[in-house]
Amino acid sequence: QLVESGGGLVQPGGSLRLSCAASGFTLDYYTLGWYRQAPGKEREGVTCTSNSGGSTWIADSVKGRFTVSRDTAKNTVYLQMNNLKPDDTAVYYCAADPVPHCSDGMNYWGKGTLVTVSS
Repeated sequence: QLVESGGGLVQPGGSLRLSCAASGFTLDYYTLGWYRQAPGKEREGVTCTSNSGGSTWIADSVKGRFTVSRDTAKNTVYLQMNNLKPDDTAVYYCAADPVPHCSDGMNYWGKGTLVTVSS
């Protein structure tokens, strides 16, 4: 099970840190992805950290503003979002899978947390 938290309303230029806590499995052994779905748009990938080598892919739209980290002891992964823009408004999801790549068919998905960027 994955549970996201940390969403909310933030002004443009502000920051939020989303958390994704796992239970029932150890995140360290899984490929982890953050996705988002804006109103009226398709879900898109934001970041992907492979369990093979640990490299992280970050979407161009958020590169330089979003970073991923994890706390192994808490079995939790974080998405730090800085300099938020109105276009970042979306429901954010975390996902995990034992295969070494991200996809829309990942095995585990959280229910999402809403991020609203507005003045």
